[in-house]
Amino acid sequence: MTEFTAPQFSPAQQEILSLLGAKPADRPQFDFAIKHQLRATIEHHLDPLASDIPDDTTLWVSKHALTTVHGCEVKWQAEENEPFEYSVPVARGTVAHKAIELSIHAKGDWPPAELVDESMARLTEGTDRLAEWLQGIDEIERAELRAEAVDRVSGFVELWPPLEARWRPRTESRERQEFCGGKVVLSGKVDLTVGIADGDRAGKVIVDLKTGRPQMAHRDDLRFYALLDTLRVGIPPRLLASYYLDAGRPETETVTEELLDSAAARVVDGVRSMIEVRSGGRDPVLRPGPPCHWCIAQSQCEAGLEFVSRDRDDGW
Repeated sequence: MTEFTAPQFSPAQQEILSLLGAKPADRPQFDFAIKHQLRATIEHHLDPLASDIPDDTTLWVSKHALTTVHGCEVKWQAEENEPFEYSVPVARGTVAHKAIELSIHAKGDWPPAELVDESMARLTEGTDRLAEWLQGIDEIERAELRAEAVDRVSGFVELWPPLEARWRPRTESRERQEFCGGKVVLSGKVDLTVGIADGDRAGKVIVDLKTGRPQMAHRDDLRFYALLDTLRVGIPPRLLASYYLDAGRPETETVTEELLDSAAARVVDGVRSMIEVRSGGRDPVLRPGPPCHWCIAQSQCEAGLEFVSRDRDDGW
């Protein structure tokens, strides 16, 4: 007779299980009023600025826009004026995340390559700009996109344990909050959430799947998501985690009222800068830094070119 044994989890998978699980006593409680307090604070600071936004215009505020404007306003303005275009580096995250979504919810043991193929097929059948781009790429670009997405999905499947339905896993969750009569819209799309609040007790874990080196901007992204989720649900998430697939480790942060206040202040400061620069109230502030390497305005920016040249001379 065949002997059946319980599935054995790797150390990395055990670490994820420990990360996601928490006893009720270890889950913080929040006042139900926190949602309304945060919204009132943001509205108090943004409403006086709304008059500089034309009535037929919406200022869309994403995690990328916030990170960019807080880093270099010249780069933010250049991206605002440049039509968005898809490329392999831009599309690979969407393809991989769709495949990871399928791996979580589909029954059976699907190889990562098949998940990516199914993801690309479904995205190609859409009617948005990504579908249009996928329909027009050549076979070399398609192979490159597939290879990079398979690498990401393989890392997730290898490092993460199967997520049970009772843990309420959600992927690619969209969140949106409007202010100033719809003139300012905060929006985001979360890679993965696990768990939900229980009354006034936090229970959700928000996960951003990353590659490369940890950066402060990654933590700021998650704080932005925590703010959006609190404004939507009313109770903040319990924990934020940037999970680095190539390193196989998470960087975590516990959600507190102080963290949410900081995230709200960062949003207000970022939106103020966007409105002032967009309306012509002042010139954008130039702040050379690592993003100069992939800035679309690099060729016209003397300070950016100097920073990139110095970085290369230093061996970066």
